[in-house]
Amino acid sequence: MSDLILPLIIGAVLFYGIYKDVDIYAVFVEGAMEGAKAAVKIFPYILAVIFAINLFINSEAEDFIVKLLTPVTSLVGFPPELLSLVIVKPLSGGGSLGVFQSILDNYGPDSYIGRSASVLMGSSETIFYTTAVYFGAVGIKNVKYTIKVGLIAHCASILAALFVSKYLF
Repeated sequence: MSDLILPLIIGAVLFYGIYKDVDIYAVFVEGAMEGAKAAVKIFPYILAVIFAINLFINSEAEDFIVKLLTPVTSLVGFPPELLSLVIVKPLSGGGSLGVFQSILDNYGPDSYIGRSASVLMGSSETIFYTTAVYFGAVGIKNVKYTIKVGLIAHCASILAALFVSKYLF
């Protein structure tokens, strides 16, 4: 049944357009052109974010921050193995998937570290990437409050991931 949902929705839209005497092909082409314009408009923002993420990761700044924060996080009971994921997740979805996969390979999916990483991956967002792309697409320049709230939500997702993994699994 689920295989039929999308074709049924598309068919319903097409038949509704025919019923309302709409030139479906022309409307589709117009929408595709607007989508292409939007893609061209946000491309510089995507390129800038990808460049910044690669520069951050390849410059070993991430490793430096992990080494700097490990003693502090160990004191409060935060697993230092998750620091790379916590740092990379707000920056890059693809980069965080790589870090996540290495955590699962090293510690296993059923370990506390693996479960915490899994919950963290599902409960946090690529804050800087989505802010740059979506706000750039509509021309919003003042993003400081969005970034602050996003980082607060990221901290909440970290605490929630640790709590859920420790007490509910």
